[in-house]
Order: sequence, then structure tokens, then C-alpha cells
Amino acid sequence: MDRAYLCIDLKCFYASVECVDRGYDPFERRLVVADPTRGPKTICLAISPAMKAIGVRNRCRVFEIPDGIDYEMAPPRMRRYMEVSADIYSLYLRYFSPDDIHVYSVDECFIDVTPYLTLYGKTPRELAAQLTEVVRAETGICATAGVGTNLFLAKVALDVTAKHAPDNIGELDEETFKCRIWPHRPITDIWGIGPGIARRLERMGARTLGEVALLPEQALYDEFGINAELLIDHAWGIEPCTMAEIHAYRPRAHSLANGQVLPCDYSFDEARTVLREMVDGIVLDLVEKGLACGHVSLYVGYAHERRGWGEMSEGPTASTFTGEHGTRVIGREAPHAAVSRKLAQTSNSRAFLAQRFLALYDEVVDPNRAIRRINIGVGALVPEEFAELTLFSDAEAEKSEHRLAEATIAVKRRFGKNALLRGTSFRPKATARERNEQVGGHHE
Repeated sequence: MDRAYLCIDLKCFYASVECVDRGYDPFERRLVVADPTRGPKTICLAISPAMKAIGVRNRCRVFEIPDGIDYEMAPPRMRRYMEVSADIYSLYLRYFSPDDIHVYSVDECFIDVTPYLTLYGKTPRELAAQLTEVVRAETGICATAGVGTNLFLAKVALDVTAKHAPDNIGELDEETFKCRIWPHRPITDIWGIGPGIARRLERMGARTLGEVALLPEQALYDEFGINAELLIDHAWGIEPCTMAEIHAYRPRAHSLANGQVLPCDYSFDEARTVLREMVDGIVLDLVEKGLACGHVSLYVGYAHERRGWGEMSEGPTASTFTGEHGTRVIGREAPHAAVSRKLAQTSNSRAFLAQRFLALYDEVVDPNRAIRRINIGVGALVPEEFAELTLFSDAEAEKSEHRLAEATIAVKRRFGKNALLRGTSFRPKATARERNEQVGGHHE
């Protein structure tokens, strides 16, 4: 049976929510969502359709907005956006089972409408139109939709063709895909093809999906390995994955990660304090989930050397690509230090993991360079009952530490994340207290 899928996106979602909450029409009011406290270099998380209509690109930095444009700046309210997203999801549930919906992001979802076409006596496009009208009528948010005979085609219809349709609905099947998408440029508009893959394809002589379809399959496998299978399928508009398979998917390996971009250049010791806070946080995550880890990883990104306003030094391989969010510099090697290690034992002990992370930090990080990014990860996760002890382990001390972690989690869960903190978080330039009051890296 031929299937039908919708991919629904909430247009300029964050900015539209801010406009609606203020009583504005997003298509008339010029508004950007950005944190004014972070200065003119901060990224605009969203801009209203009215800003897009005058040529301002999405995800630009504040200082890149041309002079002479009058606009309103709204600080991000991530909790509010999540509330609106949940409200809109509840609208979808009026018509479809949650088993036929896959939430892709806070403002985008896929729906398998195949079983509902006969039930409602509508075509997929008519169902898409009905949903977008309901969303607009009840929330004031404009929704766009892609209709396709598989998940990939629905996504491409949304990303490439819907924006040019008067009713904001794009529609593709395998044949119309070849006519409309094979010659489309830039290829980075296609779901799953970023600038890195695009550059590798261009070296092989392919700048469009149609040219990718003409490449020898073996050449693609030689270049991309197993990932070539996905490229080949998508070049022909094929996507065998179904909604049931998405819901049934369970990853083979599990890991936890935590990362942050620091608000300014940090010294070696200042960043080391932040690392200690991050380890404390990830240990509490492990204990709360009843897990222990056998592998750790650390990434530290150094600050770029700056030559002028908004300009960063670039490596010899730097180039540019143009996509939905404008022209960007790519190929620049970000200066960083990275390391990962297998642990001698599986553990969720704060003392043990802090010692390992700090030792790795001292081993690989240049103490003379400013730091702007820290990412940590723990992998090889197992249930904590399988955590291992060595001859040098203090079993009683670890039990006491585990009870303390459980008590800390209970206090934070009841009274808030800042109800109980270590002294480390009161040091200058520590970030945990502020981040505990944020959602998605932004103030609520």
C-alpha cells in the first residue's frame, strides 16, 4: 500500500511565539529572539517572518542586522516555547494516534497519515491544510507542511518546495522528486547533507542530487563507507524507514554528555573549575539513572585569535558555502584539545570520575591558551549493580558517597537545582548556578 507522510514545521517558531504573546502579527512585526545581555555578537535564535521578508537571514548575529532596520528584541524564553510546542502537539492528538507521530524537534514533527485518509475522507494535502489551519486559528502560529510518500520526501518537500507554495504546503513523490529536486542547488538544502558531505561530493563531481544519482555506487561506498547507502537511497528519493521502526528503535550503545560554550575567554584554572562542576552534574545524572560508566571523554575548545570585529583567524583550508542560513566559512580547524580513555573500572563515584577527568584535563590542555568551550562524556554505560571494585577501592566510602548523591538529587528535585551546591560553584566565573536557572542554555 502506498503510504503518505506529513512533515509539519512551525514557521519562525520562537519569534512567532513572542509576537503572538505581545499581540503582534508575526508577518508584520519585525522581531528577533536574542539575549541582549550577550552583546552584539550573540546569535539570533529566530527572526519573525517580517524580518525575513526584508532580507535578514535566519540565525544571523545581532551585529549583522543591517543598520536602519527598526526591530524589537525579545530575550529567549525556552520554557514558554516548550509549553506552546506541547499545546500544538495536543492539537495533533485530536486527529492522530501518538503511535503515528514522531516529534523531530520542538517545532517540527512527522505524521504517518496513511490510516487516516479513508477515515477522514481527505487527501494528504487536504489533511495538511486542515492541520495548519487549526494551528493558526488556535495558537496564532503559522505552520508549513511537506507531504511525501515516505519520510524523506515529506521532509524535502517541507524544506525545499513548501516555502515557494502559496499555501505553505509542498508535495513530492518519487517522480516529482526527480523533476524538482534532482537539479536543486545548493545541495545543502537537502536533509542530511551538510557542508562537509557537500564538499566531498563536489570533489567527486556532484553538486546536485541528480549528479549524485549518476555516480558509481562503489565510488560512493569507497568515499563514505556504510553511509553511502543512505546517500544512494536519498538520491533516488527512497526511504525504507517507517514510523513503527522509529518508535521501536533502541540504540546499541548508550552514553551521557554535557557541554557548554563559556560566556567569555576563561583561563586554565577558571575552566578547570567549570569542569569540576560539570563532572558533579554528570555524576548525579548517572546516579539518578542507576548507571555506571566505563569510558570518559573530554573536549576543550580554545578561543580563536581575533583580528578585528567579528573576524577570526582561519586556516589555509577555509572556504565558504551558501545555505538556508546564509554564507558561512567552513574548513577552518577550530583549535582544541580532545582525549578519551577507557576506565580501569566501571563506576559512578564522583571522587573517582573527578580524578580521572581532572587528570585528563591537566594532561592535554594547554595552560597558556584561553578556553571557550568544554564538553565531557561518559560511555560504556551499565546498570550500577555491575560497577566494579578494585583492590584499592574503599567500598564503605563509595557507599557513603552514593547515599550523599541520592540525598542531593532528592533535595534538588524538591527545592530546585540551586538548593544544594558545592563550594566550587561559588568561585568566580563558575557557571553552574546560572546554568541551573536556564532551559536549553537560555534563561527561562
